Amino acid sequence: MCIIFFKFDPRPASKNAYRLILAANRDEFYNRPTKAADFWASNSEILSGLDLEEGKEGGSWLGINKRGKLAALTNYLEGRPNPDAQGRGFLVSNFLTDQSQDSYSYLKRVSSEGHLYNGFNLLTAEFKAKEDTVCYYGNRGSAEPIRLNPGIYGLSNSLLETPWRKLQHGKRLFTSVVNQTLPCDSLVHDLLNVLNNEELNTPDPAQESQGEGYSSPMLRALSSVCVRSPHYGTRSESSLSQTPISLARVRDTI
Repeated sequence: MCIIFFKFDPRPASKNAYRLILAANRDEFYNRPTKAADFWASNSEILSGLDLEEGKEGGSWLGINKRGKLAALTNYLEGRPNPDAQGRGFLVSNFLTDQSQDSYSYLKRVSSEGHLYNGFNLLTAEFKAKEDTVCYYGNRGSAEPIRLNPGIYGLSNSLLETPWRKLQHGKRLFTSVVNQTLPCDSLVHDLLNVLNNEELNTPDPAQESQGEGYSSPMLRALSSVCVRSPHYGTRSESSLSQTPISLARVRDTI
């Protein structure tokens, strides 16, 4: 399922401050084959984890490249996904390899094909010397992608900023961290603590209503930022920060 928190500050007051701080959990079945985050053997400019599931090899959920592009994906919680739909992970990989479209144009094209996929949310971003851009599109929401203003955002398994209790709880913890001035190692440590929070946020009628078809124990497990259940849960935690003088600092754990 996954959850993402991020602070977008394209023109920070300090020249050494972060233009982007992002923290994300990837939730997946424990037995789904996966390659941990690394530079691709086929393209040394791209850093991401990779799906190794048969038929979906090469898809991803979060990645960056050395040209300043970033993409991140979450699934949209729905009870009866289409088993024949296209793999959503390729939406991330294709953006990172694309050299002709900017963040918005890419999402505009994806939006015209949104019906081919099960529910998803996709963030695309570009960080350049003169301009930073973060865009969002969810195929269960508006027909058009949007450009995001500077701010702090949360994205789980509904549309951007949908106030599920787990999202609000995690966003409060994330905000308390990123509003401090911390050295990189301390920032990463505190962000990973946010991502490891296993507090259950139930009852949550909004999440439960959208998750019709899921069992009550599963919905209860999905109500925490860090998901734990016998066969499904948080597989990886990632934190990323970008300053004007470095492409990115990434910490990923499996």
